[in-house]
Amino acid sequence: MATDWLGSIVSINCGDSLGVYQGRVSAVDQVSQTISLTRPFHNGVKCLVPEVTFRAGDITELKILEIPGPGDNQHSGDLHQTELGPSGVGCQVGINQNGTGKLVKKPASSSSAPQNIPKRTDVKSQDAAVSPQQQQCSKSYVDRHMESLSQSKSFRRRHNSWSSSSRHPNQATPKKSGLKNGQMKNKDDECFGDDIEEIPDTDFDFEGNLALFDKAAVFEEIDTYERRSGTRSRGIPNERPTRYRHDENILESEPIVYRRITVPHNVSKEFCTDSGLVVPSVSYELHKKLLSVAEKHGLTLERRLEMTGVCASQMALTLLGGPNRLNPKNVHQRPTVALLCGPHVKGAQGISCGRHLANHDVQVILFLPNFVKMLESVTNELSLFSKTQGQQVSSLKDLPTSPVDLVINCLDCPENVFLRDQPWYKAAVAWANQNRAPVLSIDPPVHEVEQGIDAKWSLALGLPLPLGEHAGRIYLCDIGIPQQVFQEVGINYHSPFGCKFVIPLHSA
Repeated sequence: MATDWLGSIVSINCGDSLGVYQGRVSAVDQVSQTISLTRPFHNGVKCLVPEVTFRAGDITELKILEIPGPGDNQHSGDLHQTELGPSGVGCQVGINQNGTGKLVKKPASSSSAPQNIPKRTDVKSQDAAVSPQQQQCSKSYVDRHMESLSQSKSFRRRHNSWSSSSRHPNQATPKKSGLKNGQMKNKDDECFGDDIEEIPDTDFDFEGNLALFDKAAVFEEIDTYERRSGTRSRGIPNERPTRYRHDENILESEPIVYRRITVPHNVSKEFCTDSGLVVPSVSYELHKKLLSVAEKHGLTLERRLEMTGVCASQMALTLLGGPNRLNPKNVHQRPTVALLCGPHVKGAQGISCGRHLANHDVQVILFLPNFVKMLESVTNELSLFSKTQGQQVSSLKDLPTSPVDLVINCLDCPENVFLRDQPWYKAAVAWANQNRAPVLSIDPPVHEVEQGIDAKWSLALGLPLPLGEHAGRIYLCDIGIPQQVFQEVGINYHSPFGCKFVIPLHSA
């Protein structure tokens, strides 16, 4: 009777340890209680062996998927389109004399058509050593399963579905829709065909399982490990991680000293740079002494005027738009700058700045009142400025009535306070306030009274003065004073400029 099932396609469940095998029955031995499958699939994956053999004690459940017809050749190597897959070089799972599992390699060279049986999860290794237990059965385990399954309604349903989709190659080719329906029904049986009694009655206890996890102990263990290993702490979940700028180093070799500049007197006001360095303010007397000592060592007034003009013009060009505004394609949009200067050294610094701006294709209008006698530095700067395309005016009526792009203020000087009472000074202040253009002040002095022109930006030289709110945002420029000159006047100095000549300062 066992030979009647040769050629049938069956599915053998060997439990959790061995998994599920599918293949065509090639041999049934009632004496040794074994069944062999050719071209097997293990958990939906084609085996690398041509044949596997199972003992009755290893089989948990056996299902018949297809029974061959009376005209089918049970030993033929050419299977129809519902076969399980091609064969390969493989092994036979069997039992040795002492009851332990062993692995026997067997070569094979035949192949078959592609598969239609849906795959399950992939299994990497198919060479598994098994150790099944011996069971004594009074009746053949295989025959018992064959008889019980052939009498069940589930077997008839599967048999009919597979019979309609699995035909001999000589028969008519089935329609695609029928084959598809058969595959879908097989998938439904695989997914929903389990016994409903196996569904658990109680729901999963999420709260109970969550209570088993001691979060505080786990984080304490992580912190202890990081302290011992010296790794950087990740922080607790409530802490936000430190954020770094694109130009900031994460690894620090030495602690940062932010106060690198100290002055010999009490500091009335302190500033800080973008990197956090503290820059103290100096009094006007100390600042004047610093410039005098620098001039004695070779940093003459002409050099200082040139450095101030270069730094101030660079800052002004940036405020005017930089490369977006000043390029050959925007010749019709030349920026206009109004330069208000007085007859003193501060005015000479502004004239130097105007000369550099005119050289960069900026339309400069220089206002300087007429004086019978002016300083040599002012005369020299005016001589150079006259060689540019800039315009010099001495009357406020010649200044533009429409708003300009920028106003540069160089009217004030602490040594010439009386100029603030002059009519031309008051008229210039009124014009600047009426023009509504942003104002840049170069080296503004410290006034006890409110300044006439409120600046949006102020540029200090070397070290800043204790400027008030009327000075706007404070910028500091490097005019080339050596470090030993600072030390000579009692200032412990370390350059805060880095790679720049003009840096912004913030109130500390």
